[in-house]
Amino acid sequence: MKVGLFDHVEASGAPLSTIFDERLKFAAAADDCGFYCLHVAEHHCTPLNMVPVPGVYLAALARATKRIHLGPLVYLLPLYSPLRLAEEICMLDHLSGGRFEVGVGRGVSPFELNFHNIAHEKSRGIFLEALECLRTALGGETFSFKGERYSYEQAPMPLRPLQRPMPAFWYASSNVESSAWAGETGMHFTTNGPTARARDNIKAYRAGLAKRSGPVHPKSEFPGGAAVGVLRHIVVADTDREAEQIARPAFEHHLSSLNWLRDRSGSDEFTQRLNVHTGIDYESCRSNGMLIVGAPETVFFEIVRQHAELGLNYLLTYLLFGTMSLTDALRSLRLFESEIMPRIAAL
Repeated sequence: MKVGLFDHVEASGAPLSTIFDERLKFAAAADDCGFYCLHVAEHHCTPLNMVPVPGVYLAALARATKRIHLGPLVYLLPLYSPLRLAEEICMLDHLSGGRFEVGVGRGVSPFELNFHNIAHEKSRGIFLEALECLRTALGGETFSFKGERYSYEQAPMPLRPLQRPMPAFWYASSNVESSAWAGETGMHFTTNGPTARARDNIKAYRAGLAKRSGPVHPKSEFPGGAAVGVLRHIVVADTDREAEQIARPAFEHHLSSLNWLRDRSGSDEFTQRLNVHTGIDYESCRSNGMLIVGAPETVFFEIVRQHAELGLNYLLTYLLFGTMSLTDALRSLRLFESEIMPRIAAL
């Protein structure tokens, strides 16, 4: 099983320049530890995400690291010009030395799409057309495309990806329908949420993937050629008690960031329309498998349990979140690397 790293880069109360500097140090440390990929979220108008232009941040990460793969999870395609985004992807693929991974999505939050004048009910159609256009643009030295929203005629592409024909595409989903679609389109995949829901999403993804006989861009480092992952917040310390003391305040701040736009609007549209878990407290996230906290042995056995239930080959860890200090996060990272990673590698 491979291990990756996820980050929203949320506001913590520290100066933004400090947050950026500390994240670059943490990324370099994860690179040294042998993590497979660092995935960065894209959100807008919320303290949950202070890198709403992920390409800029990923360019900095590309130069601060040497081996770890990098990419958005996900680019919100309805907010982009496909041509401009294709050019950005080419640049980032070269800046990273061919380590770039392209995560795509339509945007989970109606609030954020509305701020960009995109109606949520129309966003899936826009996303699908933008995805087709983006792949067309990355596929040749010129491209033409005719759709309802995007139209290009013999647009030249002097920028080409370093990885040929193009970097691999990823999709993240928290529901069965989109998980199945991700498999049917041959993308690499991650999910989140309580273990029972994650199990159903992974089952749907694998069934969809089987229909098309494998991923579009196979990766030999993953059994079957496709990354199949789950996101988990993880805190490791010398003892269960110490890990709990670090995790609780950091995670409670993180939950407030996750719910910030919904709470600000006074609307429950986010949860009602999308069936996304928000407003869950620390204890319930511990009990449903979303948050793994403890000494190395405690964390190891929970990962083994979830691996057996979910059928993973990729664990997407969230190790620095909320108000957690860089010192505590680096300690957690080092314990994870030395005490846990060698033992789960063969899973």
